[in-house]
Amino acid sequence: MLDDAVKALSQILSPPMRAILWKSIALALVLIVALATALQRLLSWLATSGMVWAEATLGPDYHTPLNVLSWIVSIAAGFGIVFGAIFLMPAITSLVASVFVDDVADVVERETYPAEKPGTALPYGVAITEGLKFAALTILVYLIALPFVFIAGLGFLAFFIATAWLLGRQYFEMAAMRFRSVDDAKAMRRDNGATIFTAGLLIAAFVSIPIVNLATPLFGMALMVHLHKRLSGRRPELIEPARKTSVPMV
Repeated sequence: MLDDAVKALSQILSPPMRAILWKSIALALVLIVALATALQRLLSWLATSGMVWAEATLGPDYHTPLNVLSWIVSIAAGFGIVFGAIFLMPAITSLVASVFVDDVADVVERETYPAEKPGTALPYGVAITEGLKFAALTILVYLIALPFVFIAGLGFLAFFIATAWLLGRQYFEMAAMRFRSVDDAKAMRRDNGATIFTAGLLIAAFVSIPIVNLATPLFGMALMVHLHKRLSGRRPELIEPARKTSVPMV
């Protein structure tokens, strides 16, 4: 596992990866600003009009807890884009990864496994759909975990574990789908859940580092390409047939 991570780290800075890295960073920054701004406006609405609606719906008995919730949401809205960038980064990397999944995988497979059959590029629609699904799932899980942030330490642990599970699952399935059907990729992920979750912990640690986390799509995808190869073993269908050579008679 650590060997796979070291290989991935060395490859994301290699010359063939640099163009992909700059494009993925540019796309991530655009998405951060757009989504974080939308989140800030949503939180601002929840702290004002949303709370008025909630109290009118739930009744005066909920006035105090709603006031507390409004105060918390107002603080979050005050952080604006900074809060949004931290909260949404895993979801953003999911979207960015779906765009560059095959570019990264092609480089890793060509450099590290030149004798093996390369994977088949995911249809663009499938890749984007998977990215959107995982981004939406990430935001949903984070919203569920958000209240625990205000319980000392527990919230950040919940976020970290959720991130490891979500990102490990997504990156592995995208790497596996280059060689397998969607159903087979998901089945393989379930069969190796503990190993993939452990790899997800490495991705979660990577995405928690400011600025560096802009390269998460490259690191996560490269790591899972190596992991998928290792879990698959040297299956005959992944290895190109050896060329026949004539042996001179002695």
